[in-house]
Amino acid sequence: MIDVRKFYEQLRKNGISFFTGVPDSLLKDFCFFVNDNTGKESHVIAANEGNAVALATGHYLATGNPALVYMQNSGFGNAVNPLLSLADPEIYAIPMLLLIGWRGEPGVSDEPQHSKQGRVLTGMLNAMEIPFSHLSEVVENYQDVIDDACAHIREKKCPYAIVVSRGTFDKFASQRKSSNNYEMSRAEAIEIILRNLPEESIFVSTTGKISREVYDFRKKNSRDHSRDFLTVGSMGHCSQIAMGIAMNRDDKNVFVLDGDGAVIMHMGALAISGSSGLKNFKHIVLNNGAHESVGGQPTAAFQVDFTEIAKACGYKISDKVVSSNELGKALKLFEKIEGPAFLEIRISDKPEREPGRPDTSPIENKEAFMNALNSNKI
Repeated sequence: MIDVRKFYEQLRKNGISFFTGVPDSLLKDFCFFVNDNTGKESHVIAANEGNAVALATGHYLATGNPALVYMQNSGFGNAVNPLLSLADPEIYAIPMLLLIGWRGEPGVSDEPQHSKQGRVLTGMLNAMEIPFSHLSEVVENYQDVIDDACAHIREKKCPYAIVVSRGTFDKFASQRKSSNNYEMSRAEAIEIILRNLPEESIFVSTTGKISREVYDFRKKNSRDHSRDFLTVGSMGHCSQIAMGIAMNRDDKNVFVLDGDGAVIMHMGALAISGSSGLKNFKHIVLNNGAHESVGGQPTAAFQVDFTEIAKACGYKISDKVVSSNELGKALKLFEKIEGPAFLEIRISDKPEREPGRPDTSPIENKEAFMNALNSNKI
């Protein structure tokens, strides 16, 4: 395994002093180290991977020094456009180092949403003519890999990717403490939501632990989960999935269970949902100020006001709650009011027990959901 401190120091020796990206579970120890050992002037957790490429571009234009952009390969799609139309050597020729966590690596067991993206990652890099190297726990010459990559981007003025396998980095315990003092847990909030909203409602939940909590609650309480669409992957897009459903099922309330990092990733969706005029569209955001599903790195969610942004985007009602009592009361109103409606729930970022993972496949979830919709079961 690679010591993250030594890896970071090797990058610094090669003139890499600015870091940006979206946290990844395979890179979380490196991300924790960077977050603990750099200031705001040297590290930005970006809204999405494309934004991170743009930040790295701006840093290079201002300083002449390449930056490092980290991401999970599931978010690589967000970076494709700026990599090809901005940083590419045929356009602006912007050197940058990409550090990509390889979820779904062929031959390595992973969640179903990562299998296709893992299989095609190297093919995508080849098709985009982005040179790359591969690091794993058995690679001993990582210093040479970094040196060669940095020499290449400076000489050719282009992006270069280092693809990182699971288990490559040693563990690093972050020393930064949470500033979140909210008491309600994610699991508690989701249980209150699912117990208080009508059984016949439609739910669309975002990727990661929120969808896992929804499935976990249904399973533990022997409840039907065919009314739930569990979004795996596609971070930031569940609200638009829900909007597409709401447009075609105006006889049912459609509730979105979203996360703060996901909302920030594609915040423009709020403008579309808010201006839709859909009376049955109800948007709930569980905000713990962290990318919890990939390690708990901070988001900017407590530095912005989601409720005011939602109002400005056209949501008819926008409210915020911070306790279980407030949530229970708010849901009674939230169910009855006409949408588009928005509710932010501030929750704790303290570590919780790991929710179970669905024992049905994404396709099985989709089929059950569509069958329920078409059979008027919901």
